[in-house]
Amino acid sequence: MKSINLKINVSGMVQMVGFRWYAKQQADYLNIKGYVKNTTRGDVEIFAQGVADVMPQFIDLIKRGPSRSRVEKLVKEEVLTDKVYEKFSIRM
Repeated sequence: MKSINLKINVSGMVQMVGFRWYAKQQADYLNIKGYVKNTTRGDVEIFAQGVADVMPQFIDLIKRGPSRSRVEKLVKEEVLTDKVYEKFSIRM
C-alpha cells in the first residue's frame, strides 16, 4: 500500500467551531497520522500521513467539517518528507 503525505489548508469558518477536534477524530478513524493546527490567518493547517487509498475519504470528511463550521476553500498539496508521525495530534 502506497503511503502519501498531504499538507492541507482549510479556510472559511474553521476556528472556534471544534474543527481541530473533528479533524483528529476523522484522522484517528482512518488511521492517518500527522497534526492539525490553527494558523494566524484564521485558517486550519493539516498535515496528513497515511495510505493513499484513504486520503480521498479524509478530504471529503474535512470538506464537510463539523456542524458549526463552513469550509469555503480547501487546498492540498503532496509533500515529500522523511519524518514519520506516530499519531495524529492537535497543535496549539
